[in-house]
Amino acid sequence: MRPVFRPDPRGPVAAYQTYAINSPADVTIKAACQQVSCEGWRLGWESHIDEKTDLGKAQAEYIRHQSGRTFKEKRRPDGVTVFAFDSGQRCFREHHTRPETFFTRGGDWRRNLGLIRQHTRPIDWVEDFAEHQDRLNTAIKRG
Repeated sequence: MRPVFRPDPRGPVAAYQTYAINSPADVTIKAACQQVSCEGWRLGWESHIDEKTDLGKAQAEYIRHQSGRTFKEKRRPDGVTVFAFDSGQRCFREHHTRPETFFTRGGDWRRNLGLIRQHTRPIDWVEDFAEHQDRLNTAIKRG
């Protein structure tokens, strides 16, 4: 593994903030299609159901009356029903992802000065980070 390059800081530890994302390696949680950029959610999908079997009949019944999804239905000459689902809706698979914690803490790699904020949404963490960079940029321009 390549060593981490850290230039010598110009200011005291208290002058710094650390923005980090933690994700435990051994934990997964259920996730929505949109969170994992599921291909079915992005592009739509087709389910080919053979209604000549008991399983196929049960699957088609579920899709038509209980799934709550938008679809178009076509019957092929071989007896298979093709359900074409629109994009932007939950698929039938169960997705998992790793949980992430977005936080800002005081200090830098030399010392942790404590938690400033733990964000509940990634977009809030990004906004906080961008605002902090803007404040730094403004201070540098002023001298």
